[in-house]
Amino acid sequence: MATPAPAPVPEPPLPPPGTPLGEIRYTVTATVPVDREWLKRHRLITGVEEDPVLEAYKLLRTQILQRTRGEQKNLLMVTGPQPGEGKTLTAVNLALSLSREVDKTVLLVDADLRNPTVHTCFGLRPAFGLVDYLQGTKAIPELLLHPEGFPRFVLLPGGRPVAEAAELVSSPMMAALVQELKNFYPDRYVIFDLPPLLTYADALAFAPLADGIILVVEQGRTTREDLGRALQLLKDFPILGTVLNKVPETPSRSYEEAAGRREENGRWWHRLRRRLSAA
Repeated sequence: MATPAPAPVPEPPLPPPGTPLGEIRYTVTATVPVDREWLKRHRLITGVEEDPVLEAYKLLRTQILQRTRGEQKNLLMVTGPQPGEGKTLTAVNLALSLSREVDKTVLLVDADLRNPTVHTCFGLRPAFGLVDYLQGTKAIPELLLHPEGFPRFVLLPGGRPVAEAAELVSSPMMAALVQELKNFYPDRYVIFDLPPLLTYADALAFAPLADGIILVVEQGRTTREDLGRALQLLKDFPILGTVLNKVPETPSRSYEEAAGRREENGRWWHRLRRRLSAA
């Protein structure tokens, strides 16, 4: 039987009041170099270029902040109905965008233990991850990574894929870790990337632990039936919203046309939510 790992001590400690968070120095968490060209090829927002995708994540960040600020709703879960809809990239870019807030730090946790891929977005190859903590062989401070160039962002990789992912995600050690990470720093957002909701039980098992849930769907791929089933499964949990992913760029579309399309999509979304509420 594995011996439980020591209680987690997330890094970095916050500086004294009045100190800009951009001046954080990572003394325990390993700072790892990243290739900026790799990040661009894998569609990570770096914040140095004008990019419609960057603006979209700024808008998403603003909406998340407005819906969570002031209530310590700082532990978020990202999932999607089916595989391949972009939920991991959305979780990574949302985390990076939130970390650019001057008064926030962000910890991104790869809890897709069946197929942990968050580290690949940064071109990293960590030897260990969350699965090792949950199996009692590593402590959290040994596992945290700080990608160089993102001063308020820390990553907890998933580690090697395991078959017993649902059991680990729903274990008492995971529940205790979630509470520790949520309450250790009230000014930190903790974002968990979970497996697809309709494919595995992991996300539904984790949902009671989350302060807010973000559902990622793909335009032209996610069916209304799948979205409806996912919302039905999550109807008793706090859904912050849905991200429509992989929308084709249409630079020639006028502002009025884009606004009309958003209004049409919004009406469809609210009709679906009303039908689910009445069910």
